[in-house]
Amino acid sequence: MVDRMKGKVALITGASRGQGRAMAELFLEEGAEAVVSGDVLDAREPEGSRVDFQKMDVTDPADWKRVVDGVIERYGKIDVLINNAAICEYEPILETTIEQYDRILNIDLKSIFLGMKEVLPHMIERKAGSIINVSSIWGLAGVPNSYAYQAAKGAILNVSKNVAATHGEDGIRCNSLHPGYILSPMNENQAPEINEALINGTVLKRPGLPIETAYAALFLASDESSYITGIPLVVDGGYLAP
Repeated sequence: MVDRMKGKVALITGASRGQGRAMAELFLEEGAEAVVSGDVLDAREPEGSRVDFQKMDVTDPADWKRVVDGVIERYGKIDVLINNAAICEYEPILETTIEQYDRILNIDLKSIFLGMKEVLPHMIERKAGSIINVSSIWGLAGVPNSYAYQAAKGAILNVSKNVAATHGEDGIRCNSLHPGYILSPMNENQAPEINEALINGTVLKRPGLPIETAYAALFLASDESSYITGIPLVVDGGYLAP
């Protein structure tokens, strides 16, 4: 199928590599007018890509305004916002420092607040828009350790429901996306025993691929999900099924 994103403009954070990059490239293949990646990291293998890679600190309100204003000036609209940028660390609560907690919550959660606050007025003006906030299976289930990461990912579920409830009458849809263990740069240096446990915990007995998360994001971004808002969409190979 092609043209599921025909004419749409998307802004995706953390899309220089990994699952965010897969989303960006897939959206362009599906006819998006433009996809802008806002990422503090340099793009991996940018040659030949039509993604508009822009440097951006997702924790900085001024940077959000700069990038969003630039997209509006150039393309006239933002149809889709995907808040994907995140970091993950594994310390349990008693080993989590204040500095670590603040850093993870700023990147994984505050950035979503800043992004929606900056983009929503433009979507409301047009009475249309789809927001996808990338959470995790750890936004739906408890896990030992990773206290700050789970705090952020759990909150993403409810802030997405809040925006869906608040701005549904404005024509805005907002959903959360909950990947399981996806092969990506974010976890390429993860301990092998953690990877093995996550894979063994799925009913499919394999890790997910970035493109599999991207297809889920494509569905939520496209008009095919026009009557879907305020839901958590899980892409985890059945990890939460048992």
